[in-house]
This record gives sequence, structure tokens and C-alpha cells, in this order.
Amino acid sequence: MSDAALAAHLAHVAGRILIDVRDAGLFSPKALGKAGDQTANQFLCHALREARPHDGLLSEEEKDNAERLAKSRVWIVDPVDGTREYGEARVDWAVHVGLAIDGVAAIGAVALPGFEGGIVLRSDQPVPVPPAPPQLRMVVSRTRPAPEAIAVAEKLGAQLVPMGSAGAKAMAVILGQADIYLHSGGQYEWDSMAPVAVALAHGLHCSRIDGAPLVYNQANVYLPDLLICRQEHAPEVLALIAEVPPTLQRPGAGS
Repeated sequence: MSDAALAAHLAHVAGRILIDVRDAGLFSPKALGKAGDQTANQFLCHALREARPHDGLLSEEEKDNAERLAKSRVWIVDPVDGTREYGEARVDWAVHVGLAIDGVAAIGAVALPGFEGGIVLRSDQPVPVPPAPPQLRMVVSRTRPAPEAIAVAEKLGAQLVPMGSAGAKAMAVILGQADIYLHSGGQYEWDSMAPVAVALAHGLHCSRIDGAPLVYNQANVYLPDLLICRQEHAPEVLALIAEVPPTLQRPGAGS
């Protein structure tokens, strides 16, 4: 099985496991999130170590192992991206399975199991990205939208689209539900690696919000900001971000 096929298969199966855990009806929303994270993580980590024993592995739900830093190929996974949304039985949560090669988001799959029938977007099977509408749409956190994103959206005249997980937001651009995903409130490598690999394969612009490249498999896995958008929108968005007053910029955590 190719790396891309493996990523897509594991994301899909983990998504089905998470739906089964939720449908069992045994957990409160908070407990459901924890149970889902642990169950999906156990499956993904065991499967990856079996299928790719010589590769490194980084998971949000697994104790980090510094041995990955010496490896060229490192799998980076988020068993449940959007734990709150998963626990609330919303659709805007995701499963991330990606492979970074020499620090680059090379291969990825993002499952959206909450969508009807469940879908998996993958780096080896890009689909046409719908054209942007006259009024752009910027997808932002539904609970804590970044001030920078709000400021840039106002300058663009863009509509804000609140949504849950980082993976769901990134895939919204591919699916034509949004046009720009701008985040500056704090993330980690597992929040963006697989979505970035998929977005890059679909021809989208992906970078830090200052235009710098996204580099993965670092000792410090904090990667706090992200811009995903169509190539034609990137220059204007990056220029507007640079104009945002420093007083609006804040560290933090979120997706």
C-alpha cells in the first residue's frame, strides 16, 4: 500500500471507529471526546508502527519521542481534531493522518466522518476546487476567532464563516465552503500537517501568516499560525496581515 493510500485508509477507519464510539451512547459529551481521542489514537499509532516500523511518529495523544527528530520520514497524526465538536455530535471535526518528509508536509489525508456518508480528502487524489464567489468567505474559529482574521476580513469585505476543527476549516476551502483560512491563535504540528499536505496537493497556498514556509518535525511542535487560501488571494491577504496593528496580535491556543 502506498503512503498516500495508507494515510487515507487509516483516516477513514479511525473515523468509522469514532462514529461507533459516539453511537454507542455510553458517554457524556466531555467523556466522549476523551474516549474517542484515546481509542482512535491507539488504533492509528499501532497501525502506523506495524505498517511503517522504520518511520517516526508524532501524535497529539502520544508522549513525544525525540527519536523522530533524526528521521527523514515522520507520520504526524491528530486522532480527533475538534474534540469539542466531536463530543457535541457536530460535523465539523476531523481525523488527520499525514507524512512529513524532511520537514515538508508531503502526504496527507483528512477524514470528515461527521459528513453524511463520511468523506476523506487526500493528497494523491485532488479534486477541482470550486471558483471563489464575488464576496470572499473567511473561515474562522467558532469559539475564539483571531483578531487578525477579523481585521483582515473587514478590509477584504469577506464574510466570516465560523467552524470547528482546523482540518474542517482547511477542507472547507477545498470543498468550496470558504475561500480563506487564516489562523493566528496558536496551533501545533498535528493541527495543520495533514490538512496542509492535502491543500498543497489541491494547488492552494499554504504558509505561515508572514509568508514563511511551514516546517514540520521540529523539536518544538508549536506552530501557532497558518494561512490557506487560493493562490490568487495570497498576496493581498499577506499584505493585509502585515498591516494589522501589533496590539491585535495575540498568542494563545485554538484551531
